[in-house]
Amino acid sequence: VQLQASGGGLVEAGGSLRLSCVASGRNLNNYVAGWFRQAPGKEREFVATISWSGAKPYYADFAKGRFTISRDDSKNTAFLQMDAVKPDDAAIYYCAVGASFSRWPAKDGNEYTFWGQGTLVTVSS
Repeated sequence: VQLQASGGGLVEAGGSLRLSCVASGRNLNNYVAGWFRQAPGKEREFVATISWSGAKPYYADFAKGRFTISRDDSKNTAFLQMDAVKPDDAAIYYCAVGASFSRWPAKDGNEYTFWGQGTLVTVSS
């Protein structure tokens, strides 16, 4: 599976962005999809994940109420809608997918099998 993330860019604080992650090489139907981010000088952190059926989205506390993860398996694509963006949201955002996890929610990046290259989100205040 190859993942291509896009949609990052410069956004004003309070604005919105929609990140996309398109998969190729395999259908995503049976994969869990997740978004992670890494800011300069910081460790990678979990943002959100969604089950293969789309029925169990789960968010990091900082993302609850502002970010929405979704997927369209007919397009082999996962999305991260970012609203009310804050300066602290500035980071490289990575999408990832995996098929086997030890527990739900799938917050452990080490359990994801395939990763996209990342898309940069910059926030102006």
